[in-house]
Amino acid sequence: MSLSLVQSRALLGLEAASVTVEVHLANGLPSFTLVGLAETEVKEARERVRSAIQNAGLEFPNNKRITVNLAPADLPKDSGRFDLPIALGILAASEQIQAARLAGHEFAGELSLSGELRPVRGALAMALALHTRGIATRLVLPTASAQEAALVPGGEVYGARHLLDVVQRFMAEDAQPQQAEPPAADGWARVHAADAAPMPLYADLADVKGHAGARRALEIAAAGGHSLLMVGEPGSGKSMLAQRFAGLLPPMSVDEALESAAVASLGGSFSTARWMTRPTSAPHHTSSAVALVGGGSPPRPGEISQAHHGVLFLDEFPEFARSALEALREPLETGTITIARAARRAEFPARFQLIAAMNPCPCGYLGSTLKGCRCTPDQILRYQGKLSGPLLDRIDLHIEVPAVSAQQLLGAPDGESTASIRTRVIAAREFALQRQGSPNQALQAGAIDKHAALDEAARKFMVNAAAKLGWSARSTHRALKVARTVADLAGAEAVRAEHVAEAVQYRRALRH
Repeated sequence: MSLSLVQSRALLGLEAASVTVEVHLANGLPSFTLVGLAETEVKEARERVRSAIQNAGLEFPNNKRITVNLAPADLPKDSGRFDLPIALGILAASEQIQAARLAGHEFAGELSLSGELRPVRGALAMALALHTRGIATRLVLPTASAQEAALVPGGEVYGARHLLDVVQRFMAEDAQPQQAEPPAADGWARVHAADAAPMPLYADLADVKGHAGARRALEIAAAGGHSLLMVGEPGSGKSMLAQRFAGLLPPMSVDEALESAAVASLGGSFSTARWMTRPTSAPHHTSSAVALVGGGSPPRPGEISQAHHGVLFLDEFPEFARSALEALREPLETGTITIARAARRAEFPARFQLIAAMNPCPCGYLGSTLKGCRCTPDQILRYQGKLSGPLLDRIDLHIEVPAVSAQQLLGAPDGESTASIRTRVIAAREFALQRQGSPNQALQAGAIDKHAALDEAARKFMVNAAAKLGWSARSTHRALKVARTVADLAGAEAVRAEHVAEAVQYRRALRH
């Protein structure tokens, strides 16, 4: 009998836990048993591995009792990422490759029946986990997956196209597989990150005509990291503005890009063409709470985590399920989401900027100068009441987006470009980072008192506004943080009354 060990990774949140694939061959009735809390897609690896080994011209030990253990036994394993390590374990146990040469490598990859390697989700998350923990090892992946894993600095990543490309690196010098049709070209290569990342491409805010007030609110939101709610009639340009917001944000740092890309890799939606580009996630309003915040078994990231270090755009805001919207309250405050299930707990990052859009009433024309509203006061209250007070309290900026007339739409020149506005946003963000080490939105109670201190005139203005508008302590603090951002955009050290006055007007968009 013989035993071989191969290292792989299982993903649980952004934690890529180490999994040891143990393969034991023994005499007895022929069987192929796979244990270790494996999901259905992992158990199906038995047929894929058997066919891949045989079609690659290698010998599958059909007359042996094969036992494959995925350790640790209490960690759920899913996806086809374990196909490659299982195949290598069987080949090592049957002495077709040298087991000692597998040391210092980690493997992941799904096998086709012909032995071709197919990409797996979460490759970048695996490489990032190894880098974060300081584990020096060679990571062997399918070529497509290796290209994204190679974006993590300092890693040694190899890509392979076929099972034979991997086997030939670990077999004895005098042994060669008896394959009738070998791969046309050598598919094994070390993969390096591209020397220069592609320039992120965003839609230009210059396409939006008019809306000077909304543009200003977007600039403030980008400079301070604030959330924003836009209220306006149908066709007023809310979606167009939101889709151009990500371009106003400062360029991503490498660490931010890695975190964002790792979450996208977990969901299988990462593309190297989008590297260093801030994501904009725009789920449909029929999305469930689980789709929005994450869940499942094992837990998977939701839309709020897919928007990490980017933008979460929720159009038709009141049409989302109440449970889905209320689930946003904690992530808006903490920047993380914890998914707890009976047997497993996972934490995902969710530091996003919320941009929400809604109509002021069911028909959409409350307050419109172009068309009369047909809704009754009770219908308006019921529609706006779909958004709870605690949720609205956590959104920093509330603005109205009026409709643009046909004359302005057809005759007005292009607006200010995204690049021009982004220059001011970056300067204001740097001003805040140098002063307090974080964007203004992240300021907490003591830091607000220190960095957003008001002079006497500004303090009186804020006190009167809070009293008349019935603000909570949270609303008052959020208005102070917005005022601090307005002052930063103006290059002012102190927050003055005019800065407070502008901040106050951004929390009065909903009318009854």
